[in-house]
Amino acid sequence: MKLILMGTNDFVVPVFDALADKHDIIGVFTRAPKPMGRKHVLTPSPVHNWALSRGLKVHTSIKEFDGISEKPDMIVVMSYGVILRDNVLNAAKCINVHPSSLPKYRGPSPIRTAILNGDKTMDVCLMDMVAEMDAGDVFMRRNIEIGENDTNEMVENKVSNIASQMLDEYMQNPDGYIAQSQIGEPTFTRKFEGNDEIIDWKKSPIEIHNQIRALSCGRTKINGIDVKILETKIENNELRIIKIQPAGKNPMDWKSFVNGLHGADIKYGE
Repeated sequence: MKLILMGTNDFVVPVFDALADKHDIIGVFTRAPKPMGRKHVLTPSPVHNWALSRGLKVHTSIKEFDGISEKPDMIVVMSYGVILRDNVLNAAKCINVHPSSLPKYRGPSPIRTAILNGDKTMDVCLMDMVAEMDAGDVFMRRNIEIGENDTNEMVENKVSNIASQMLDEYMQNPDGYIAQSQIGEPTFTRKFEGNDEIIDWKKSPIEIHNQIRALSCGRTKINGIDVKILETKIENNELRIIKIQPAGKNPMDWKSFVNGLHGADIKYGE
């Protein structure tokens, strides 16, 4: 089958890699390189680098779609982050992998939102792409568990594994799946920003724990030191810090950080 793939993020790469092993990839669309780090170096997306490693044609603007000479049998979209217009949606069967229990958590950050809200499970949906965001009919759903200490990266890995299986099953017999309309009132997610990482110590231990594992860190001051809290656990209804990174230093375990305070009382958020 001739496929066009559209995606950007890390956890998409294993899914696209599995598709490329079995199908003819005639084009890969991904987000344009973005400035990263203190020096603002233009950095290609993970999907961009993957496509180059496999010798595939990469497009960093959706405006290039009409210039593709071969007609695809199907377009597969996963975590692309670009609005698709009719010229794409009508070019071939266009399907999307969306990691949420649709219509719950439409939008750009369903996994982080589910973790932040303390959800215990979530669906991975294979759906028909339509002009309205994440509103298409669903061909297939699979449920996965979210463990109490699962981070965003861990859940993304679960999604990658199940999405690869779902796409493989679907593409063996695309006409054998009947699309089901989404039922219920939709809810929407948003993009998270740097300020979302700031810890409010008035929140409960579980809320802070969920924040850190959803956003990959929480930022605060401890005894006047700017730190990133990288890993936590809940023990006896209390927040236990496992890994921390003081500003300008490498990540370290909590015990090493406390030893550096030389017995001073620990003051959170100060």
